[in-house]
Amino acid sequence: MDIKVEKAVGALLRKRGWTLAIAESCTGGLVSDWITNVPGSSDYFEGGIVSYSNLAKTELLGVPSKSVKHYGAVSSQVAISMAKGVRKAFHATFGVSTTGIAGPGGGTRKKPVGLVFIAVSNGEKTLVKEERLKGSRREIKKESARRSLKYLHDFITKDQIRK
Repeated sequence: MDIKVEKAVGALLRKRGWTLAIAESCTGGLVSDWITNVPGSSDYFEGGIVSYSNLAKTELLGVPSKSVKHYGAVSSQVAISMAKGVRKAFHATFGVSTTGIAGPGGGTRKKPVGLVFIAVSNGEKTLVKEERLKGSRREIKKESARRSLKYLHDFITKDQIRK
């Protein structure tokens, strides 16, 4: 894409009269920041929740505590619940979520630094993508944010998530 993905997403949402809500963990509000850097984003951006703790995920987004305990906060199951929960909480057309391990610590052999799950939901369909990213904490956060918006763009334009 030649134009920044957040502008492209905004243009698509505005054109169709759709709205967006974001649930962020590992990106710490970066996706919402990028969305709101686009002038006129209040036309389509309902809001975001930075659900960094497990309690925030369960209390604010309705992620089942059993999912967090069984699969862990960094899992496809939790990412899906986050996307569905934020969409519902804000009555938005689309919900997008990010959860992962940005590092430099916190990784394990099973769940290494750079493991990120991104989910997109429109109420009828929810897709999730697993990513294995490299780089510094800041680089992983930025790439997670960029990919989450790219997945949303692809979800809207192609009705499926692609790299």
